[in-house]
Amino acid sequence: MTAVPLLLGVRHHGPGSARAVRAALEERKPAVVLIEGPPEADALVALAAEETMRPPVALLAHVVDDPGRAAFWPLAEFSPEWVAVRWALAHDVPVRFVDLPAAHSLAHPEGAPSDTPATTDRQPADGGGPDEEDGRGGTGTPGGPAAAPAELTEDLRVDPLAVLARTAGYDDPERWWEDVVEHQGFGREGEGPLAAFEALGDAMAALREEHGHGGHERDLVREAYMRLQLRNAVREFGAGSVAVVCGAWHVPALRARTAVTADRALLKGLPKVRVELTWVPWTHRRLSRTSGYGAGIESPGWYGHLFSAADRPVARWMTKVAGLLRDEGWPVSSAHVIEAVRLADSLAVMRGRPLAGLTETTDAVRAVMCDGSDVPLALVHDRLVVGDVLGEVPEAAPAVPLQRDLTRLQRTLRLRPEAAERELDLDLRKDTDAARSRLLHRLRLLGIGWGEPARTARGTTGTFRESWRLRWEPELSVRVAEAGIWGTTVLAAATAKAESGALEAPGLGEVTALAERCLLADLPAALPVIMRVLADRAALDADVGHLAAALPALARALRYGDVRGTDTAALAEVADGLARRVFVGLPPACAGLDADGALEMRGHLESVHDAVGLLAGEDTDLRDRWHAVLRTLALRDAVPGLLRGRAARLLLDEGALAVEETARLMGLALSVGTPPVQAAAWLEGFLGGGGMLLVHDPRLLGLVDAWLGGVPADSFTDVLPLLRRTFGAYESGVRRTLGELVRRGPAGPEAGPAAEGIPGFGAALDQERADAVLPVLGLLLGAGAGAGAGGGSGAAR
Repeated sequence: MTAVPLLLGVRHHGPGSARAVRAALEERKPAVVLIEGPPEADALVALAAEETMRPPVALLAHVVDDPGRAAFWPLAEFSPEWVAVRWALAHDVPVRFVDLPAAHSLAHPEGAPSDTPATTDRQPADGGGPDEEDGRGGTGTPGGPAAAPAELTEDLRVDPLAVLARTAGYDDPERWWEDVVEHQGFGREGEGPLAAFEALGDAMAALREEHGHGGHERDLVREAYMRLQLRNAVREFGAGSVAVVCGAWHVPALRARTAVTADRALLKGLPKVRVELTWVPWTHRRLSRTSGYGAGIESPGWYGHLFSAADRPVARWMTKVAGLLRDEGWPVSSAHVIEAVRLADSLAVMRGRPLAGLTETTDAVRAVMCDGSDVPLALVHDRLVVGDVLGEVPEAAPAVPLQRDLTRLQRTLRLRPEAAERELDLDLRKDTDAARSRLLHRLRLLGIGWGEPARTARGTTGTFRESWRLRWEPELSVRVAEAGIWGTTVLAAATAKAESGALEAPGLGEVTALAERCLLADLPAALPVIMRVLADRAALDADVGHLAAALPALARALRYGDVRGTDTAALAEVADGLARRVFVGLPPACAGLDADGALEMRGHLESVHDAVGLLAGEDTDLRDRWHAVLRTLALRDAVPGLLRGRAARLLLDEGALAVEETARLMGLALSVGTPPVQAAAWLEGFLGGGGMLLVHDPRLLGLVDAWLGGVPADSFTDVLPLLRRTFGAYESGVRRTLGELVRRGPAGPEAGPAAEGIPGFGAALDQERADAVLPVLGLLLGAGAGAGAGGGSGAAR
């Protein structure tokens, strides 16, 4: 038996490495398998043999007292570590993780010096910056990056695969790895996998001899711990019975002969925290470097295909692509598949590659199946090259009580977590949909963003419908662990979080928004605390802007409370008092504002108007009081033109201002004595609600046209930005219609009544054409043709 341990240096998530590891273990049949990973996970290894454990999955470690400090160790079906674990379990061979314990690595403080030995090379759980996959081992960094400047760190750190690729004459490390490893079966013909591992280890040894630790100083500590664990295994099982699966970068360090005292000295005094580990589902999308979490591969779906395809990987891949495109309505036939395979193989030969890789297959798909278009190609990349595969973990996996309650609710409500984004339409009149809505709102309040509200389906504005966009991301497991400090169930945790949020809210607007969210989430136990805080804040806050900003959320809360059957009497009392305070304070608050202040106040004015519409209902007194406030604003000269014009438009839309009175106000605002900039501001406020008003009322259009024609040349450049901002917001059809009316010019009296001598716009009545339809109109109305014709122009009118 060989008297040295079997060191299998791999690239994480590499299908070639995974196949070679399986072959090497079958050939050597070790008595124990050591794997790079947190030793605290040893107790969880047995769960990998469960039928309900389906990769991709990840080991999740988090600090007990600070769940937000967490790290993942993702494993896919084609990960060498996963293959080694499954082989060991199938052969009753012990498995031990031998990397630096998570208790030490997660204890590393934020911003520690780069030589602090307690941080691995793993990315933060919240998706920090990507970490280049380099065969070194590890996929993310708990505790955050080092404090050293990023540009210096990038210059000093060595990417082993990039160096080897450049040495071999490749400019792309991914392509070099595919050619040398993935497409060659990890070893030359006639040689077993052990020879390839030996060659890769020698290459890494040469690199480390030249570059030392390659800028990865914390690896020295990790490798010291791994050497100690390797020595323990050798003493227990014998050197020839030990197999180690780790990043290829670490192999030279594990081969090296170092003193035990030197290794222990590196580990002495490391900080330590209490951690918990479990298995969580992972996704192919999160394995992708493009997703923001750097697990080291850009194409997990492609790598999964290479690992699972028994033979003819290119032909099988093209078949998958064709099936996807056909399902999406693209005309792809079997002839396309044949030609795409031929083209991919030809490209590989022309480029000197042993087998067509992802680059060649992508080029072939674009040319043959997509007719040169990148639109369907983007679909192929998203669905197949990356993919939406979501793993599963058994129920026996450790979990915080909140996670177990969430899992129970997901099962009860038939809301299965999925990696692919999907739309969910809810009818709140149905018990199940109402319960789903409450769950999603409670999770959002806890910071668990599984679902985000979307625009209501089918364009309905009814309060009994909701639409959501759902996508389960692996990081949400960390958010669930974090939220566990608030309670053991989703309801209890959301209630406690809402009460705490109300007491800590910095302003009135935040409290009202929280009240709305509590009603949507149906948290009746939290409402008394929120109502007390809301009443206190509203009584003390004298800023009209703050009061106006807070009112819309209360109005929406009352509206949704009615739909969900929530008792909102206390909330209605607070909202009514808040509205009346806004009515009193708004006119003086609008006086003397500059342009920026007027623009901000217009937003408050519109929000309060919408809120009153929700609050008033059958309460005509509240609506009449608001109309009186708007009329005061529209007539007060001290109020900026933007707000006066907006108030007039809101009154007109509500039917509280006659058209004749509106024309009079516009005439005054656009009179010769009004400075052009102020007149333009009035127009911006009045016309901001849409241009159809000018289309249907030629008198108002005539007033605008007459004023615009009389603006002095030296003032025109000052009013032009305001006019462009106003008319540029109209739909293209409205602008086109207005342009056509202006092009025709003022029409005669037949086009419509004039306003104070201003003619209307539009074509005059064509009497001859109007009389021509009278016979047909008479037949449709049941009168004789003669009667219709005899009506003359009076019938036309």
